[in-house]
Amino acid sequence: MMPTFSARRSSLHVLLPTLGSAGDVHPVIALGLALRARSHRATILTYPLFQPMIENLGLGFLPVGTIEGARALLAGPNLFHPRKGFELVAQQMVVPAIAEIYRLIEAHAGSDTVVAASGLSLGARVAQDKLGVPTATVHLQPSLLRSVVDQGMAGNVRISASQPTWFKRAFFRLADWAVIDRNLKRPLNEFRATLGLAPVNRVFHRWVHSPQCVIGFFPAWFAPPQPDWPPHTHLVGFPLWDGGGGHLPVPPEAAEFLDAGERPIVFTPGSAGSTMHRFFRESVEAACQLGIRAMLVTNYPQQLPSDLPPGVRAFNYMPFSEVLPRAALLVYHGGIGTLAQTIKAGIPHLVVPNGFDQFDSGWRIEQLGLGRSIPQTRYRAREAAEMIRTILGDGELKQRARKYAARIESPAALTLACELIEGLAIRP
Repeated sequence: MMPTFSARRSSLHVLLPTLGSAGDVHPVIALGLALRARSHRATILTYPLFQPMIENLGLGFLPVGTIEGARALLAGPNLFHPRKGFELVAQQMVVPAIAEIYRLIEAHAGSDTVVAASGLSLGARVAQDKLGVPTATVHLQPSLLRSVVDQGMAGNVRISASQPTWFKRAFFRLADWAVIDRNLKRPLNEFRATLGLAPVNRVFHRWVHSPQCVIGFFPAWFAPPQPDWPPHTHLVGFPLWDGGGGHLPVPPEAAEFLDAGERPIVFTPGSAGSTMHRFFRESVEAACQLGIRAMLVTNYPQQLPSDLPPGVRAFNYMPFSEVLPRAALLVYHGGIGTLAQTIKAGIPHLVVPNGFDQFDSGWRIEQLGLGRSIPQTRYRAREAAEMIRTILGDGELKQRARKYAARIESPAALTLACELIEGLAIRP
């Protein structure tokens, strides 16, 4: 049951560290705005790439890393490589930020400070261990909460309730030894040693979660709680913010295209998808086979085909909260923020996962009956066209999509998250 705190401090300073792409930062902006509306001071710790947007919204900002470093990481050709992807994220994003986030919290935390940090912001957990700053871990994706009951998808591997427990425990131990701890444990523990802290083993197993509070920014109907999740885990729902509502308007040429005919299919590999030439090539061919209008959305136009056929247009990033309610279907990578906007829009999904939590997103969309999923490695025009044709012809699927749209309650999710964060300051 979700606790409701009847008392709270009059004003808190909430530090909000997060790392990643726009899909990782936008929910934290939503949280910051909700905290500010409750008379708290919210400061986001993230890449300077997002500084203008954050400060224009009236939120505090502290820089982590550099603009050049963030751009190099997000545009890197190996970001979604099946073997090199996590190593790249660890070495270029997670590890360099450990000490930086810790020092920022150390310098800016006062008696009125609490922290709500993304799971990859390991420096916040170190600060909690060393400085005792009240801290909540905020997970956008259910895949970061491990379970040997029913995990969903761990990467592209199904970890189900029907499999023996010994196998699932062995799987996670192997993943830690071969991938996660191999990249994170040594640098993390070297920094902890400089602070007089004991070493950590199996970083993502239990330690990554705050022992005080874990907030899941997704609803229980999307990822049912598992009995071996941390006992202080609270699922609040999807927070929605993407610059819509006037902060980042839809360009006039995109609005004109949306109004010029039947609802288009929207294709996007996400804000960090910079080397998806084949995705766009196959998508354009699928649109041609179907004879449909299509919008291609990317901030990296160099990956688009040089000549687009009539009825197919390309655009830079736009707020999907404004675009998707006017679309027929979204074909996308499975990023959790885009997924939530698609559910809210009440349209079907075709998820084309590249890596990380995206396979889990695609699997859960299929379990809910809201669309289909096909891995990027198998995404071809013929198969995509057939899937799109089937989805668009499925009246029951469209009806389910409209039903689930009504279950997205972003204001309620943010209110519950704020109450949990406030509760950190009043606990003995």
